[in-house]
Amino acid sequence: MQIILFFEYVGIASAVLSGYLFGVKKGCDWLGIFISAFLTGLGGGILRDMMVGRPVYSFTHYFPPMILIVVFIVAKITKIHKKQDALAKNFVFVFTDAIDVVCFSIVGAMVACDFNLNVFGVALIAFFNGVGGGILRDILLNEVPWFLSTGLYGTISIGVGVVYYLMWLAGLTHIAFLLVLLAAGITIRMFAFYRGWSLPMFKD
Repeated sequence: MQIILFFEYVGIASAVLSGYLFGVKKGCDWLGIFISAFLTGLGGGILRDMMVGRPVYSFTHYFPPMILIVVFIVAKITKIHKKQDALAKNFVFVFTDAIDVVCFSIVGAMVACDFNLNVFGVALIAFFNGVGGGILRDILLNEVPWFLSTGLYGTISIGVGVVYYLMWLAGLTHIAFLLVLLAAGITIRMFAFYRGWSLPMFKD
């Protein structure tokens, strides 16, 4: 359980920061920026818990919303958005986004395995936990969801879920193996973004 919380909290912190930067980039007021950070940081977990039929963790525990508030205030005080270039080239945004996608995907796969879902259920829960918050944010801010237009975003999320499921079957869920999975997922995501990797386009 502690391992799940570690990845959950790291994912929330990085996602809140990327949501904050995204809201600033879209020209939102402070409420809009806060909602962008909220959806990015907590939206995926809300979708996950609704799908597996358990109480929403962020609404029954205080630590997740506290992370949201603290990261939001620190980002505002440090004015991190003024120290970066355009969002598409913003390393802080891309890197924190990669961390939260992979962390949330791992958490989603863990929860799905705890509920004894099959590999398809695990992959789906990992996907929605990984990119669900970003999807909600993008829809609200009238943006094409990132997982549809940027390097292997959703593919990595699903892949992490499937790999964790195989690790779970093999009994390889020690923290060391999970950190390797985290590092591998982040590395692939960063290479995919900066090298423009993507799935082949459909051609009739």
